[in-house]
Order: sequence, then structure tokens, then C-alpha cells
Amino acid sequence: MSEVGIPFELEFWHWMILAALLAGLEILTPGFFFLWLGGAALLTGIVALVVPSLTWEIQVLVFALLSGVSVLAWYRFRDKLVIQSDDNTLNRRGEQMVARTATLSEPIVNGRGQIRIDDTVWRCEGPDLPAGTRVKVTSVRGAMLSVEQVGTS
Repeated sequence: MSEVGIPFELEFWHWMILAALLAGLEILTPGFFFLWLGGAALLTGIVALVVPSLTWEIQVLVFALLSGVSVLAWYRFRDKLVIQSDDNTLNRRGEQMVARTATLSEPIVNGRGQIRIDDTVWRCEGPDLPAGTRVKVTSVRGAMLSVEQVGTS
């Protein structure tokens, strides 16, 4: 029995269980925070296995230091690992349609119609125009494209 009142000593397998629990928690949460804590617990377990004479205080200190170092290292280097795209409309398909021209697939009646761009039919709004009219996309609001007739402002 420990002098401080802990009824058991920490063994390496306690740290392995903690590492597994933190890895499971990482799966359930966004981000990468618990992954680094789980790695620190795994390394602490390996240290406790190699040096079984470590007291629980030293093991907790090793875990705290490894946790701090791993989390700080991740926050420092994560921006260097993230790939930035030159295309600021990536994954925003509607915004990619702005300034494109196409032909109305259905007339615009009472300000609403349909336009076909590539393989997709989009709802559009603009001045009443007959089907087959060439239009230019001027803006996007949700999934609705605003259009104007080509050649007008």
C-alpha cells in the first residue's frame, strides 16, 4: 500500500488501458487532441514496462510531460501539414458557377426558372426570359443562381 493512500501501484497495463480509452475517445470526437494524450499514455506504459521500479508519482509526471510535449508539438506543426488550396471556392459548388454562361433549360417565369450547367440542372432567378436564352450567373444564394441575359448589365 502506498504512503499517500493509493491502494495499488500503477502498472504498465494501466497506461495501456488508458491509451486505448483515449484512442476510443478520439474516434468519437473531432480534432486530434485525444490522439496525442493516448500516445503519451502508450509511451508512459512502455517506460513503466522497461523500468518497473518507477513510482506512480514519476509515472504520472512522465505522462504529463509527454502529453504536454506531444500536444504542443502538434499545435506547432499542424499548420505546416495542412495543404492549403489556391481555389477558395473548393467544395462550394454554387460559388463556382458565378460568371459562367449557359442556356436556360426552362423559361424564367415570375422570376424563377431552370438552367443547365454541365451535368446539373440549377434553379435560377432573374428577369422573365424564354427557354434557350443565353444567360450569365451573377451570384448565388444557397442553391439558387441569380442570372441575367448575356449582353445586358
